[in-house]
Amino acid sequence: MRTRFLIGNWKMNKTATEAGAFVRRLTQELPTSEGIQVGFAPPFTALHAAHEALGSSPDFLLGAQDVYWEDKGAFTGEVSGTMLKDLGCQFVLVGHSERRQYFGEQDSWTNQKVLAALRNGIQPVLCVGETLHDRDTNQTDHVIQRQVRAGLAGIEGQHLESMVIAYEPVWAIGTGRAASPEQAVPVHRLIRQTINELSGAEAGSRVRILYGGSVTPHNIAEFLASEEIDGALVGGACLDPVSFATLAKVAIGSKPTTA
Repeated sequence: MRTRFLIGNWKMNKTATEAGAFVRRLTQELPTSEGIQVGFAPPFTALHAAHEALGSSPDFLLGAQDVYWEDKGAFTGEVSGTMLKDLGCQFVLVGHSERRQYFGEQDSWTNQKVLAALRNGIQPVLCVGETLHDRDTNQTDHVIQRQVRAGLAGIEGQHLESMVIAYEPVWAIGTGRAASPEQAVPVHRLIRQTINELSGAEAGSRVRILYGGSVTPHNIAEFLASEEIDGALVGGACLDPVSFATLAKVAIGSKPTTA
């Protein structure tokens, strides 16, 4: 059975000082996360402070929100996988919809970033999702398959099995309008089917697929009730340590069904 993964994406929120305070409060509210993995992705400027506050705690994973595909060089403003690894990052978000929408992130870039993360021993969390226009024009399947295939190009075997995919419908991110489980589950099945076609059912069965998009303590159990959904990528609801701890506790206590 795949281990559930709950990720908090802080986006452009929290200073280094605030990050340290958040981590200390979170570890008080959630002293153990037995049975699931819990991670959070601060902004680059807060990674060191978060890592220091975590100390040697095995219960939380530290991640970054983006990575550049070269390990070093004249790329002003970019942060490499080598740097993230040195800061203690264990995972990194790649291809988040806000990167695609606001910064022109292309499918080919996400693939290079995935490869860079793997090269540096960091687990990539590949984000995919359709816009409202895509859904309204019945393009969801096409968009999702294109993003998955492009993001995973050239990745096989153990590297593929270590991947995490996050399905985040763009129209549900930060809008308070979460997709229903009835909308999300078929897309999760499509993603796994696409991975099966790329590398076989064994690899596909091991890749974790998360749901992201206006996840809250009030609706997370509905998503995790499906065995197709292996966790959540959380935005706004992760910025308060008490709220994020509540999400984790619900995730720990909820059981999937096979229906």
